[in-house]
Amino acid sequence: MKALVYKEYAPDDNFGDILTVEDVPNPEPKENEVLIQVKASALNYNDVWGMRGNPIPVELPHTSGSDAAGDVLAVGSDVTSIKVGDRVAVHANMSCRVCEACTSGREYDCSKRMVWGFQTTPGSHAEQVCLPEVNVVKIPDTVSYEQAAAAAMNLLTAWHMLVGRAQIKPGQLVLIMGGRSGVGHLGIQIAKLYNCTVIATASPQNAALCKDLGADYVVNHRDEGWVKEVRGICKDIAKKVGGAPGIDVSFDHVGETHFNAQLTLLKFGGTLVSCGATTGFDATIDLRHVFFKGTNILGSTQGTKAELEQGFYWMGQGKIKSAIGAEYTFAQAAEAYKQFLSGEGLFGKIIIKP
Repeated sequence: MKALVYKEYAPDDNFGDILTVEDVPNPEPKENEVLIQVKASALNYNDVWGMRGNPIPVELPHTSGSDAAGDVLAVGSDVTSIKVGDRVAVHANMSCRVCEACTSGREYDCSKRMVWGFQTTPGSHAEQVCLPEVNVVKIPDTVSYEQAAAAAMNLLTAWHMLVGRAQIKPGQLVLIMGGRSGVGHLGIQIAKLYNCTVIATASPQNAALCKDLGADYVVNHRDEGWVKEVRGICKDIAKKVGGAPGIDVSFDHVGETHFNAQLTLLKFGGTLVSCGATTGFDATIDLRHVFFKGTNILGSTQGTKAELEQGFYWMGQGKIKSAIGAEYTFAQAAEAYKQFLSGEGLFGKIIIKP
């Protein structure tokens, strides 16, 4: 079978120098595993970290990819919930399933947790993959392979951030940073599913697309005056509905450059939930916005299989959809990652196929 492979790192991001399409042996499922014919996989930032060898040096040679959707070709002798022919997607959070965290429903806090396709290899950028039964979920018939692959990791991340960690409630005012991104555009839709008012941040060329997904307001967080603009929206909303102006929940994956600004926008008792830091990890914050306002700062990573199944249920109902910005082949992988990093002309996820 074909797989996208690299055998050395590219810290300079010259991924075209290391990525090759190779013939590799077909995988064979173990007793507890499911063999999947991959119909579509998607790009994620951890693919880039793997190729850079930073912040975690991954095993080499390596096949990346933490999102996949396809058809079940075979199952191991101990598999009971999945059968040949099922349409499935991947739950990339691999945990021990027996520790205190796992057995109390916090598999994302497992000390042995690994992200499939990043900390393990091979991942989804291959024609066939094997995963444990517990890391495979069925997808609704109304959801395409491309939609499922584009959603799997980001849908899980966004759902866990807003529903699992921030515990959003109807009527809240939610700020979605980076609304055009893979995780951001799903965050908009989840917040609207919960009947929240949404302010998304995006460039002017992506503003209409964010509004099409349900955003009530869109501001450009690259503009110097974006904080003032958001604060003005908060005041206008407070005049209409009553209560103190400010953001109830800020959904962050941007990190360093905009972290403290988000804290200034939160109302007393507000929540900032963070799943990443695409602009850098070294955020500087004014602690007065934390202790004086009683601010909740929540970390969030991955989520539970049940949360992913909830998200796919609502996709099947037509309430959430994946925005697919581009599709590439394995042979075009370097070009795909170049667009992924630049974001040029991109809204949503990038799909890659053999």
